Amino acid sequence: MATGGSGGITKILVWILMGLLILGLGGFGVTNLSGTVRSVGEVGEQEIDIDRYARALQEEIRAFEAQTGEALTFQRARELGIDQAVLARLVAAAALDDETTRLGISMGDENLREQIVDISAFQGPDGNFDRDAYTFALEQAGMTESGFERGLRLETARTLLQGAVMRGARMPDTYTDTVIGYAAERRDFVWGLLGPRDLDAPLPAPTEAQLRAYYKANEPDFTVPPSKRITYALLTPEMLIDEVELPEADLRREYEARADTYIRPERRLVERLAFPDMDAARAAKSAIEAGASTFEALVEERGLDLADVDLGDVSRDDLGRAAGPVFEAASGEVAGPVQTDLGPALFRINGVLAAQETSFEEARPELRAALASDRARRMIENRMEKANNLLAGGARLEELPGETAMQVDEIVWNENVDEGVAAYAAFAEAAAAVTAEDYPEVMMLEDGGIFALRLDEEVPARVKPFAEVRAAVEEGWRARETRDRLAEQARGLLPELADGADAGALGLTLTRERGITRNRFIQDAPDDMIAAVFDMEVGEARVVRGQDSVAAVRLDAVRAPDQAAPDVAQMRERLLQQASDAMAQDFYSAFADAARARAGVSLNQAAINAVHSNFQ
Repeated sequence: MATGGSGGITKILVWILMGLLILGLGGFGVTNLSGTVRSVGEVGEQEIDIDRYARALQEEIRAFEAQTGEALTFQRARELGIDQAVLARLVAAAALDDETTRLGISMGDENLREQIVDISAFQGPDGNFDRDAYTFALEQAGMTESGFERGLRLETARTLLQGAVMRGARMPDTYTDTVIGYAAERRDFVWGLLGPRDLDAPLPAPTEAQLRAYYKANEPDFTVPPSKRITYALLTPEMLIDEVELPEADLRREYEARADTYIRPERRLVERLAFPDMDAARAAKSAIEAGASTFEALVEERGLDLADVDLGDVSRDDLGRAAGPVFEAASGEVAGPVQTDLGPALFRINGVLAAQETSFEEARPELRAALASDRARRMIENRMEKANNLLAGGARLEELPGETAMQVDEIVWNENVDEGVAAYAAFAEAAAAVTAEDYPEVMMLEDGGIFALRLDEEVPARVKPFAEVRAAVEEGWRARETRDRLAEQARGLLPELADGADAGALGLTLTRERGITRNRFIQDAPDDMIAAVFDMEVGEARVVRGQDSVAAVRLDAVRAPDQAAPDVAQMRERLLQQASDAMAQDFYSAFADAARARAGVSLNQAAINAVHSNFQ
């Protein structure tokens, strides 16, 4: 069964070919792999060409390097499973090729010719197919004409088969109805909030026994996690600022370089509305002056928003010939019409920003701080190598200050410590990873500083003594006691709330909510209130605890999703598309697995190893 390919297939193949050309020009010697071994394996009657595996593997490695910006060794690529992923992909493609051959799906000669002559890489300067360009391009990619054309036929047939398997997959409406019924179902309810000020009696002072009982029951809250006692050497730009000498000339050059920051001319906050011709612009200006229209109304008549005509703050140089009228007008006035690049335009002035000039003397502290920090970072870069050499030669951290100006200190670090040197992400990452077997090495901080550290001791987790945390214990006890008493008060209101009592009878401010869905956020409400409402029966009243307050809630109605709402319609369409795509992919995966099992897979490990050896 011969068939033609779609435009989409052609585009895919063009990119595949261009990738091969890039690899060919990159200098990788895949042609050296040919010898007497032609394939790395077979799937049914389809061979997996050894050169194809080498090119695909190199392409995957280069793609990884381009994405991460880092060089990737072949050993690391194997650790990441890149070689296995490439081989699995080629096996799957070969299984489908075997299936298309079994089913008789192929591309006719005429369709093959049309696709080849349409590929720009094979065209001459006149835009027509060039036989020499065709031959040269394939040679650079390490391919023969017959091999390329066979691959083109197989790729097209494979794509057609894949489309046939996946096309038409559609998740039943029952699925989306069920999901929408859950996600977009709505609730009507009333609720009132009780906070610490609503307590019907002040909290009594806690007894010592109550505090100790709370402390014992909540020991995890007063526990220091496992920690590390660490000695570290540190040098930051701020520590070297006073050593930096800055000539006056350097400061003045920096001031001139930042002239746009320190010397700002008078500016205007301006909106511009352009018209098709001068008569229309003059008529609009007359209507504004006569009070028959406003600038906002004119903008709306043009089908625009004020954001569409807003120029922000502009200087005279930004306005060209409109500068005079605009800068002569007062704030709130409309200037023009003036001929502009967009045609005749009116300008509304929304504000006047006076000229600002910061003198060199006023800017000196800021200039010095900026330049000094930059030079301090360069000084640190020079000292970093010296510190590394000292450590490599066996020096201890304590010996670094005399040679490098690094300062040595200690810290008991754990995941909750985020002050001082622990505020640096690089230090925290290194502290988390360091072990007793590690030797100190110099590492960079985010601000250009450097540090090195050493693990001195692993400190086990410990519960802080009661005396040390007594104030926190009392605070926690009071918060819990307040919530408990508020919850008890709220429970006393539930019978009347369930019977429909109003706010006056309850002595509580009630808020009515309508059409609330599961994903809504209600300001000041307890975090669990929406979930509780969707767990309630109509007419039920319930107390929901918050962080420092409680809510009394009554459910009044359960309403089905509003199918006419735009967001619900969009959700339905999105869910249906995602589910159908997932189903189609599952169909294809199952078909590909069946094709692979039917064809059988045989791999030549010696040939695979030969390819890998070229990457070592």
